[in-house]
Amino acid sequence: MAPSESSALRSVDRLVITFLVDNSIEWFTKLPPGFTHELPQHLQQKNPPLHSHPLTGVPVLDFDGFCCGAHGFSALIETQISGEETHLTLFDTGPDSQSLVRNVKAMQVPVDRISRVITSHWHSDHTGGLLSFLNLRARSGSDCVVDCHPDRPISRGMARGPLYDKVFGALPDDPSFEEIAAAGGVVEKHVDGHAVAGGGVWVSGEIPRITSFEGGLIMDERYAVIDVAGKGLVIFSACSHAGIVNVVRDALAKFSRPIHMIIGGLHLAPPDLAERMEPTISFLSSKITPAPNFVLPMHCSGFQCKLELEKAFGDGCVPAGVGMKVDVLGDREFDKRLFAPTVI
Repeated sequence: MAPSESSALRSVDRLVITFLVDNSIEWFTKLPPGFTHELPQHLQQKNPPLHSHPLTGVPVLDFDGFCCGAHGFSALIETQISGEETHLTLFDTGPDSQSLVRNVKAMQVPVDRISRVITSHWHSDHTGGLLSFLNLRARSGSDCVVDCHPDRPISRGMARGPLYDKVFGALPDDPSFEEIAAAGGVVEKHVDGHAVAGGGVWVSGEIPRITSFEGGLIMDERYAVIDVAGKGLVIFSACSHAGIVNVVRDALAKFSRPIHMIIGGLHLAPPDLAERMEPTISFLSSKITPAPNFVLPMHCSGFQCKLELEKAFGDGCVPAGVGMKVDVLGDREFDKRLFAPTVI
């Protein structure tokens, strides 16, 4: 464990996550305690405003004010350390100029309180909503840091395995540093791991490639970690191009804390990566002691991956989606009983 990194991350007393962009919308599946679907949030908050049906008197749902799905990822991370300021951090911004802005409004997110945007990597399904978010937020008049890797590519596209030698479609260009600044973002370029949000969120540097079955050429990819007192690490890996096993191994090596949740895209949907699925799920479920309490496979994880994770984790595999909220409460007293995990 690197002392500078482990000491920089402070455990938090509360973590609240709101998923603002994801490929899936999930309204009805039974969820564990602390997880809330989008629909009851609107009904409880009467937001968007509800009007009663003229014949039945029952509140009518206004679907124009609900979240929409999109191929991408964005999560609002709210962290609180007892007695200190609450921090709101946005992790990725989805693929386009519409989905994040619509969903932010649907979930009544106080955008003026978001002080930092973390971009996990330069791919437009994770940065496409950045400028539209900054333009929306600029009305608040306060600065918003955009925390990004300095190696922004000129262009990126999609190619089929196993050779990946022919690009069949180019992705839209990521926002340039100049465009980010013009939209009101304060650009911070980071190669190395660092703590933000009052020390409650840690953003990784380059992810070491250790496993024999994972690779990935997206070297600017980064993950984020929160340590919840009495629970352990909550790991956000937006796309896992480096492989989620490499991500988890790196987080465990740096912080030596049990894992409470793994969240985000596991990048196991493409057919040419199918051989990764078995060793990945085997590692997550049986090679770490204690095993993660929850895995939330989102974005690019794929349907088959979700099925296999459910077999391995049961109710610990949560069908998360856009609009869902997760509330994780810490416990300082129980934290004393947590022990460092072992990895086979």
